[in-house]
Amino acid sequence: MPDFAAIPIPGSARARLLEAGIARFQEHGYEATAVTDLAGDAGVTTGSLYHHFDNKLGLYVAIRDEMETRMTDRMEGAASALGGRGRPAVLAGLDVAFDAAVRFRVTRILGEARPDGRPDTIEELLRTLLPKSALPAGAMLAAAWRAALLSVADGTKPAAAKEGMHWVLSVPAAA
Repeated sequence: MPDFAAIPIPGSARARLLEAGIARFQEHGYEATAVTDLAGDAGVTTGSLYHHFDNKLGLYVAIRDEMETRMTDRMEGAASALGGRGRPAVLAGLDVAFDAAVRFRVTRILGEARPDGRPDTIEELLRTLLPKSALPAGAMLAAAWRAALLSVADGTKPAAAKEGMHWVLSVPAAA
């Protein structure tokens, strides 16, 4: 059964904090975002932020976890449509997640390293799509995807960033 307590009521303080968090973290990144700015953007007190999320990190993690779940769901679907494993499945997953991150306007949020030090769920998923001999590539593929997202967050047009990601991912190995 779904956890309906996690779904905020539209317009509620929790919902406004999530919206403000997405906008602030996307624009400025986690480190440069202040609790007072988040609360001000949401039209709530800092106490309300602490009540709903314990702290800035709690708000960030709630947003990041939700966005990573949305990305991995899409990646799994795209990979499954292409047999579930191997290069075509991996590339399809990266493409669909890249497009979704751009559409949701969370490129900086998903491009930056997690401040809580939790494992990289994108890398973990990619490793399940790779043959055993290529498992180390999971970290490299996730890093290329995140670099492309950060490039968009810093002003590169999405098509150019995606093309750059494709170029990096298609460079053949030296003999």
